[in-house]
Amino acid sequence: MRASVTGTVHPEPIFEVGINERLPFAQALVLGLQNVFGMTGMFVFPALLGYAFHLPAEQIAYVYGMTYMACGVCTILQSAFLLRLPVVQGPYAGSFGAILAIGHIEGAGLAAAYGSFFVAALIWCAVSIPIRGRSGIGLLARSISTPLFAGMMVMLIIIQITSVSLPNWIGQSSSPGFPVANLVSGAVAVAAIVAIMRWGGRWLRRGAILIGLALGTVCYTLFRPISFAAVAAAPIVVEPRLFPFGFMVQPDLVLMFLLVLLAGSAGSMALYKTVADWGDESLPPGRMAEGVFGAAIGAVIAAVFGGFSTIVYPDNLGILRTTRVGSRYATLSAGILLILLGSCVKFDMLLVLVPSPVISAAATLLFGIVFMHGVSMLTKVEWDDRSLISAGLGFLVGLGGLFVSPDTLRAMPLLARLILQQPVISGGLTLMVLYALLRGKVSA
Repeated sequence: MRASVTGTVHPEPIFEVGINERLPFAQALVLGLQNVFGMTGMFVFPALLGYAFHLPAEQIAYVYGMTYMACGVCTILQSAFLLRLPVVQGPYAGSFGAILAIGHIEGAGLAAAYGSFFVAALIWCAVSIPIRGRSGIGLLARSISTPLFAGMMVMLIIIQITSVSLPNWIGQSSSPGFPVANLVSGAVAVAAIVAIMRWGGRWLRRGAILIGLALGTVCYTLFRPISFAAVAAAPIVVEPRLFPFGFMVQPDLVLMFLLVLLAGSAGSMALYKTVADWGDESLPPGRMAEGVFGAAIGAVIAAVFGGFSTIVYPDNLGILRTTRVGSRYATLSAGILLILLGSCVKFDMLLVLVPSPVISAAATLLFGIVFMHGVSMLTKVEWDDRSLISAGLGFLVGLGGLFVSPDTLRAMPLLARLILQQPVISGGLTLMVLYALLRGKVSA
């Protein structure tokens, strides 16, 4: 903390390099790579989707490629043209979960999932188009800008995606590296990141995540050697295909994806506000709406070519906080790298071989950092009855939905089941509705 001449106490600035400051090419490249390799869902979701539907390795690599390219386009839009903040848009756990669930419905499959996703993305794109600084998303943007909504949505996002952190670090009993290789290699990665964050100095800290991932991967290979034969046999450039899983539209599924996009946008706006606060940057509703529009464009691209809608990645916010480099040119380089890497089939095949325990271990650390920032945002809330009721019920509805028994879920309609299993949707909507209904004074 620091004090002004008037005695007012101000928090220390988060960023050592400001949001609009340019970086030398080498630094931008290193930070861009670090942002790419810090995106846990990017490494996990395409593979999980492929395994769930028994897709061949080549098609899993294709999903990887399209996911990378869609996220790269979206990240470039946010860093350079629309939002103009150092954010990286990665595959959203909510859309992954919805596609996974809908794809297994008899008579629907991935064709109905992606077709309905496409229509919903078009609708959401139209709603979020900013015209003279205003859009249909402006009212939601004003609500999300409050510390209560911003802090709660950050926490709900982390709760929703924790399934790809510690559980994947430990692995399944059938996993090749379970339990010793998984635990040890992940622990090496986390220990290296923490040590560099605490004692590595300013410059070394900027490569903390990459160094930790590299050391963890080397450790994993000591237990489980990795074969690169599939990578060598793969072609070089990917060929994008329109609706690679087919095309079918169902109105109820369109509604489901609209809720997914609403929740993802609400979560992203909370994280936009977090980054803007870290960089002492003004973020009016119009500018925030431009960010939502950029994410909506990314969702349309993902639906057409076979990827996932995007959300601001908490891992990358953790990287911003760790490195203290807030330059949007670093995330711009990450977007360019995402497109280049996603277009290379050999790289996409390589991702199938990346040890997920190492990535998931690093994510466990980074998710924790961002979760606690959400907690710190709530210290700015005036905790009256309205806030306590809305936040308390919203949080427990979002968290509790993850513990509903499978038998109970099977007895519910599909839409209710999917909403309940998405904390950002169930908890976020509960919070918004309650806060709006309790506008009047509540007697003490």
